[in-house]
Amino acid sequence: MSTAEIISSEPATGTELWRGMPGDVDETVARARQAWPQWASQPLANRIELLRRFANEVRKDQNGFADLIARETGKPLWEARAEVESVVAKVEFSVRAYAERTGQRKLDSALQGTAAVRHKPHGVMAVLGPHNSPAHLPNGHLVPALIAGNAVIFKPSEKSPAVGERLIALLNRAGIPEGVVQVLIGGPAEGEALALHDGIDGVLFTGSANVGIAINRKLAGNPRKIVALEMGGNNPIVLWNTPLLSDAAALIVQSAFTTAGQRCTAARRLIVKDSLYEPIVEQLRTLTDRLIVGAPFDEPQPFMGPVIDNDTADQLTESFVHLLSNGGKALCHLRRPHGELPFLTPGMIDVTDMAERPDAELFGPILQIVRIDDFDQAIAEANSTRFGLAASLIGGTPQEYSRFWANIRAGIVNWNRPTNGASSAAPFGGIGLSGNHRPTAFYAADTCAYPVASSELEQPRANVAIGLRDA
Repeated sequence: MSTAEIISSEPATGTELWRGMPGDVDETVARARQAWPQWASQPLANRIELLRRFANEVRKDQNGFADLIARETGKPLWEARAEVESVVAKVEFSVRAYAERTGQRKLDSALQGTAAVRHKPHGVMAVLGPHNSPAHLPNGHLVPALIAGNAVIFKPSEKSPAVGERLIALLNRAGIPEGVVQVLIGGPAEGEALALHDGIDGVLFTGSANVGIAINRKLAGNPRKIVALEMGGNNPIVLWNTPLLSDAAALIVQSAFTTAGQRCTAARRLIVKDSLYEPIVEQLRTLTDRLIVGAPFDEPQPFMGPVIDNDTADQLTESFVHLLSNGGKALCHLRRPHGELPFLTPGMIDVTDMAERPDAELFGPILQIVRIDDFDQAIAEANSTRFGLAASLIGGTPQEYSRFWANIRAGIVNWNRPTNGASSAAPFGGIGLSGNHRPTAFYAADTCAYPVASSELEQPRANVAIGLRDA
């Protein structure tokens, strides 16, 4: 276990925001296991009422909470406010989802009694959250798990501990007992120890493919633990026949550069029909030149802020240089306007002539562009990835969208919409290295409770009708 302090600094200023010591995994799990039975035995209506109180606590703290998210992540204040709104909205979505996805059923028969289906919580769940949406994404696991009757331990990213701590404080302030929902501060060592702990019944993870695969591998021999992995993507956006190139450019920019490209659903690859290449590149250059890159509280508000830290900015810069050195052609250079801080301007690079295009999630504002002549080739290029989270077609006919939808390998498939901005009223997840077929959002209830089949009579009634000797 690590003994070094966890320190969080504001990406936009470099100012220290929060510091604290890692938590004790064993003690945290012990508290959760002690608190869980009473929480699970409460009526569902009571748990839902407490989660609704949580939504009200978030509403009361929405300005302070949004300010904290903006400071710790560097995202613009407008985007941090939208994240807080998503935290509030998640409660009612989750209440509806639990009723729909885990509804009780009974089939009555006078002689055979009742056949019933009900759902039970797993026990104590570990939620491992990311830094890019440090409130909204883990909240998408926390709320459904608590509604189902689980106790939950949340380990936020070591890059966003302050937001994680505030999120759990708001849940406790709403009346959810401190043992039922807890925050565990720590780094990779604490995350691994929590996921592998014998007292944990399930792991709900959002983060990189490398970490998710490591968790999956280490838990492969322990089938009693449910594991849900949401691991990002190398997402394609395909541009085909359309006269509305300014609209197309806006959709591409929204997909690639919102949150400084730090969304798992961000478009990493633009696959464009060759005849549209020159005009769309011109539109994209014009639009990206107008994008304001700035600090969270700047006026006018920026479109995007910095990436999370200098190490990330350095890695992204090195990745852009690697693409250039291996056959890529820069269309908009990735620049660092403030060398001592992790601000990056949007970068675009034509990788059509690269002999081998890296299949990696470059988690930042880099868009790779590939020119294609044939629509089936475009689909094949879009599918040329081990990931499978989000894909979008811009332009094309209804028939071409039908072909795209039927053949693309992704859990989210859009038409004339960005790759990001998924609805909480729909399932969220991917295939391949993007997930393990346990989608979140509206389908998170499936992961947080398991079905129990029962055959029931109020009094024992039975006889052995065959195979008996005469009395």
